[in-house]
Amino acid sequence: MTDPWQAATVTAIVAETARAKSFRLRFGRPQRFEAGQHYVVRLTAPDGYTAQRSYSVASAPDGGEELELTVERLDDGEVSTYLHDVVEVGDELELRGPIGGWFVWDGMSPALLVGGGSGVVPLMSMLRLARQQGRSDLLHLVVSARSPADLYYSDELPGPECAVAYTREAAPDSERPPGRLVAADLPDDPAAVVETAYVCGSTGFCNHVTDLLIGGGMPAERIRVERFGPTG
Repeated sequence: MTDPWQAATVTAIVAETARAKSFRLRFGRPQRFEAGQHYVVRLTAPDGYTAQRSYSVASAPDGGEELELTVERLDDGEVSTYLHDVVEVGDELELRGPIGGWFVWDGMSPALLVGGGSGVVPLMSMLRLARQQGRSDLLHLVVSARSPADLYYSDELPGPECAVAYTREAAPDSERPPGRLVAADLPDDPAAVVETAYVCGSTGFCNHVTDLLIGGGMPAERIRVERFGPTG
């Protein structure tokens, strides 16, 4: 059963890119969520009008009263523009969650994570959980970003379990030329090294990566996909 609406206080706001911010939120009670789940944020105007949007949790489950949501700003979005342009540390927001039971990682089985753009957010929760438990060896994360300026969590991602593929402008020290993800960017014979593949991003991105994985021998039933569309 989904939890009812609850209040949370913004304790920190961090700019991830020019168009994405992470919001640290403190609730009045522990939050029991799994890596990969999301929460709904609801805004209520003085006249009673409400707008709500779903945002994935970026922080690792730790049983505490705080969690982190990362939000991309959409120019015509009702909720994302308010969060980016109006909300400040100390403000209170209304949330409901956690939600979702399919696109979750238990922190115990080997997994391949492939994220495009903002699709890296729920995968970051999984990566942070693995690092928190000292089990980074269980994960291999591949992130696709347009350019270094568009890469979320750039200070945290570097590591032996992570690889970044830039599609339009590569980093100065990158040996990979910019371009769309190809089979060579993914592990050889993924079905032999991981139990499940988690793919998150736009519909086109997810379809492309799924085709690459199946072409590499990964059974379709072992691929979990979460498609991100514009959510303002």
